[in-house]
Order: sequence, then C-alpha cells, then structure tokens
Amino acid sequence: MSGDAYFSMPLRVRYVECDMQGRAFNGHYLTWVDMAHTEALRGLAGGHQTLTERGIDVVVVNAEVQFRRPARFDDELVVDVAIEPPGHTSLRSRYRIERGTELIAEAALTHVCVDATSFEKLPWPDWFRDRLAAAADTP
Repeated sequence: MSGDAYFSMPLRVRYVECDMQGRAFNGHYLTWVDMAHTEALRGLAGGHQTLTERGIDVVVVNAEVQFRRPARFDDELVVDVAIEPPGHTSLRSRYRIERGTELIAEAALTHVCVDATSFEKLPWPDWFRDRLAAAADTP
C-alpha cells in the first residue's frame, strides 16, 4: 500500500517451536511477528536503543493473527512487514508469513509511543515520522 514502509525477515521453524501435532505452536507466530517488527525498526529508526536514547519506547496495545496454513519443523518462512504511517500516538503494522508463495498467516500489531522512562503515552516525534516517510518513499 502506498505510504507504507516495508521490510522482510526470513526464518526457519525450529523443532522447539513445534507442538505434539508436528506443527508450529500458535504462540510462536506472534514471536516471529515481534522479531520482524524489531528488525524493521532497527532498519528504519536505528533499533530499540536508538528509540530509548531519544526518549521514546513502544508498547503493544493490540495483536491479531489469522492462521491460514500450518507451518512445520524446518519450513523456511518469510515474514513481510508493512508499517503504516503513524497516527498521533499509535503505529499499526501488518504482517504476512509465507512459505514460498503459500500464505501461512496474517497478523497485525498496534504499538503506542510512550516516554522511555515514565511510559506515559506520547505523540510520535518528527524525527521518527521522517524516517518512516523516507522508507515508504524508497522503492
């Protein structure tokens, strides 16, 4: 979608992530999405340390997952991230987890910007908005 910043993260399903049915346990999908979000922010804004050094942090206020097909041990997956332009204090990101061309799951997270010390909600600073906008304009 126009105006979104994009990122992709490959991963391989580890044995420890599988349940007794031989499928990736559902809770791990949110772990993978969180990992992709963390790496996307590292690429877009310099990572968590940069955020906190500049006085802000992020907290999850909503998480959604729709499971389409099971992932299994040793599957090679890619988590695609689309980060929407930030609202006043919120940031929504959408995820597609794929095995080749096969859609495994879709997810969405909403984060809120907070003060890195007090955890009080804050508006996104201009420097953060500028970095997301620059990433969205990059083909």
